Amino acid sequence: KTKEALDLVKKISKQIPKSFYSNPYLLTSLLDALMKCGDVAHAESLFYSSKQKVLPMYGAMMKGYVDNNLLEKAIDLFNKIENPNDVNVTILFNACAQLKTKEALDLVKKISKQIPKSFYSNPYLLTSLLDVLMKCGDVAHAESLFYSSKQKVLPMYGAMMKGYVDNNLPEKTIDLFNEIENPNDVNMIILFNACAQLKTKEALDLVKKISKQIPKSFYSNPYLLTSLLDALMKC
Repeated sequence: KTKEALDLVKKISKQIPKSFYSNPYLLTSLLDALMKCGDVAHAESLFYSSKQKVLPMYGAMMKGYVDNNLLEKAIDLFNKIENPNDVNVTILFNACAQLKTKEALDLVKKISKQIPKSFYSNPYLLTSLLDVLMKCGDVAHAESLFYSSKQKVLPMYGAMMKGYVDNNLPEKTIDLFNEIENPNDVNMIILFNACAQLKTKEALDLVKKISKQIPKSFYSNPYLLTSLLDALMKC
């Protein structure tokens, strides 16, 4: 993601045979590189001049817009896709999660009703959907979706826990944490954040208890250590 990298990408893209541009995988990686290096205009020019647009190209552009904080553009581009795949939908949800507006929430609800049921077996899509619902303040909808899901993965627990913290429901965060068999370091961090919000003796006792139980390897995570220190101080 450096200027040197961008210059190299531009140089090589001018030198390669035109026939290479008919390879959608090459085009997708080129769009991705341009977006990651911040050259949105060049990526747009290339994308819109391409006659054969495939879904990964839309995905690269949408993700690029999100990464470059051009969320409305990500949504506008999504609306041009005839049959979006689960990756496109996931990126849309991520864009809406950053916007946190009523309009974004309405769009999420609309799209979540339209997508094929098979998409719901994708834990990444589900996690991003839970995340956007929570960030837009629709806790009830997120809970309904989470508890109706048969295959719960740790990132889904994380999205729910973080959502509870963000919506000032730290007790629910703790209750959900207690349902996880083998929490990861991210789950621990969110738990500590919830306890830091509570600032009670019970929260402090829980922090101390959990901090003794977690694998030693977790302590090499500076974010976990920071959240643990924060919880201890706030309690």
